[in-house]
Amino acid sequence: MVLRALVVLAVLIGFAPAGVAQTVTESHGTSLLGALKYGPDFTHFAYVDPEAPKGGTIRHYALGTFDTLNPFTLKGTAAAQIGSVFETLMLSPEDESSSQYGLIAESITVPSDHTWVAFRLRPEARWHDGRPITVADVIFSFETLKTKGHPFYRAYYANVAGAEPVDDRTVRFTFTGGLNRELPHIVGQLAVLPKHYFEGIDFEKTTLAPPLGSGPYRVASVDAGRSIVYERVKDYWGAALPVNVGRDNFDLVQIDYYRDDTAAVEAFKAHQYDFRIENSAKRWATGYDTPALAKGLMIKENIAHELPTGMQAFVFNTRLAKFQDPRVREAIGQGFDFEWANKNLFYGQYTRTDSYFSNSELAARGLPGPAELAYLEPLRGHIPAAVFTREFSVPVSDGSGSDRRLLHRARELLAEAGWTVEGGKLVGPDGAPLVIEFLLVQPDFERVVQPFLRSLERLGISGTIRTVDSAQYQNRLDNYEFDMVVGSFGQSESPGNEQRDFWGSMSADTPGGRNLAGIKNPAVDALIDALIEAPDRAALVAATRALDRVLLWNHYVVPQYHLRTFRVAYWNRFGRPPVTPRNGVGLDSWWIDPVKDAALQRGEAALKGG
Repeated sequence: MVLRALVVLAVLIGFAPAGVAQTVTESHGTSLLGALKYGPDFTHFAYVDPEAPKGGTIRHYALGTFDTLNPFTLKGTAAAQIGSVFETLMLSPEDESSSQYGLIAESITVPSDHTWVAFRLRPEARWHDGRPITVADVIFSFETLKTKGHPFYRAYYANVAGAEPVDDRTVRFTFTGGLNRELPHIVGQLAVLPKHYFEGIDFEKTTLAPPLGSGPYRVASVDAGRSIVYERVKDYWGAALPVNVGRDNFDLVQIDYYRDDTAAVEAFKAHQYDFRIENSAKRWATGYDTPALAKGLMIKENIAHELPTGMQAFVFNTRLAKFQDPRVREAIGQGFDFEWANKNLFYGQYTRTDSYFSNSELAARGLPGPAELAYLEPLRGHIPAAVFTREFSVPVSDGSGSDRRLLHRARELLAEAGWTVEGGKLVGPDGAPLVIEFLLVQPDFERVVQPFLRSLERLGISGTIRTVDSAQYQNRLDNYEFDMVVGSFGQSESPGNEQRDFWGSMSADTPGGRNLAGIKNPAVDALIDALIEAPDRAALVAATRALDRVLLWNHYVVPQYHLRTFRVAYWNRFGRPPVTPRNGVGLDSWWIDPVKDAALQRGEAALKGG
């Protein structure tokens, strides 16, 4: 490895500025948080069983429909798990945060100034047609995704200037825009596409033709819009790699589509599929009480995790005039009675979210300290004054469902913003009444919105619920045709470029972007840049907390709630490793246990016979 590093240094050192000593490091992996858990000679991840048997079929579910097998473009709705057909340069394990290890790439080389990254490809890496994965494939993938892929890629790779070959197995990406420690990591996530396959295809069109990939699975069959089956590639080139040992154990992965979650749950209880993560507190508390559960044929389990829980919230579309005053947004937020909902709807299962980076050290607490103030002071006068003087807190009600204190505060805020009540209707400075449509895709969420609407009605606000199918919902989101929606913004322990897509001005009007709120705030943009350019962990934490405060005090969303466990239900036919990863369920390391599977079949037959 030392000799290899010297060779890479000799080839690449020309990119260092004249007179500046440059340290270049080659490694089997990379981490944004410090040392890697797994050394260069590791044989498998700690949460897998390297002797796990292969075989059998696992059945999953998905909601709605699909009309394309290309997951990389804005057009169409991609089939669930189609990403398993394609491999990336690096792979992230579920028991580390912000770490990656070589997959298609056998090594990663990064200079100390993070102005470029180079990847050395594995000579054994192959497409499913047997042809080798080449440097040309990697460059084609990057250029195609950035120019023809989903708009997300243009934002995500905005500071990746280009890619070029170093030799027949090494590709180098160069960066712009100043220090960004995350960029090598971001490029490591690049899905590699076969140039010889996609060059003859209109990449931007929807298609149901099974694509050529290099992953552990390929598409076996498609029933358009209804189901898709993936089969394990028996001669998969990467099966023996340390990152893959003990994983991808099912011969077939079948995914059936259901019109909504109510139908999907009933299908699960009839054992039409094997595994689900439950997102409804009521269903989790009451919806699985069946003879199969009582007899141990079906399992319910809360699996704890250490993931940052991010922000799930009611999101305001601030592109609309009625939501542009933060006082109006704050007033509406006073009407969401979480304490009542948690007791009466959620069986006390949830914790209220009060940070965009909840359940992590990145969440702002108390008043800003010196490190945060270094980022916030230059923005004084351009961000809410309360950022400097008050700790942000979400409203806490008396749990009655009609807390007069909070509603009184809401009326004060609305009056300050120039809104008045006329004939029982809240009317704005322009004379128009305030009407809000909540756009939903899950009927289950209607019971959460309805009491919120009753509170808003007491303020003179007219509210309605519009629940649509998944295709229409996605189309309206892509084109920002909504008043309020439920948005979920997942976070990692090392946030970076994705924050531009969440909150950055450049993504506010890009179709298909994730800036649902339509935030166009130069102060937010500046803090995102500071976060991305943070030179070390301490600076990253400070910049992220500063961003958190500014987002919170602008009231772009009404924060909802989070859970620190995965609510998992599955039929008792699986074997599992003894260790569960800290950041996931580890389902790709499960397998079909023949003894359990046979016992399940006998048990189900007995139930039907009884």
